[in-house]
Amino acid sequence: MKKIILILAMLLFASCANHSKPDPRIVHVVFAWLNEPGNEKHREMIIKASEEFLKIPGVLDVGVGAPLMSDRSVVDDSFDVGIFLTFKTKEDLQAYIDHPDHQATVKLLLKPLSKKITVYDIVDL
Repeated sequence: MKKIILILAMLLFASCANHSKPDPRIVHVVFAWLNEPGNEKHREMIIKASEEFLKIPGVLDVGVGAPLMSDRSVVDDSFDVGIFLTFKTKEDLQAYIDHPDHQATVKLLLKPLSKKITVYDIVDL
């Protein structure tokens, strides 16, 4: 009986120790400062259009919203809209960038409504 309990305990601990890290991801982060800062209608237009990016092949996740205001000096909360998308590979990111739906949203909505757009691409290791 002791051997069975010992074997079960070893199997339990072995399974707990086998935490594999998920595959690396590419995170594409976009910050937009509107021509009319704080314009809720324009912000909502960009949010709704960005949520549609989830339909583009290769896009794993989309998050979009307004800044969380902060008193911390290291936090830049001056933007109006923040967007992040995740991809499995650099090729998926490039396919998204080249996709006609993304191109149209940037050309017809994001650029005309924004005075500044900043983009960061990050490899999540």
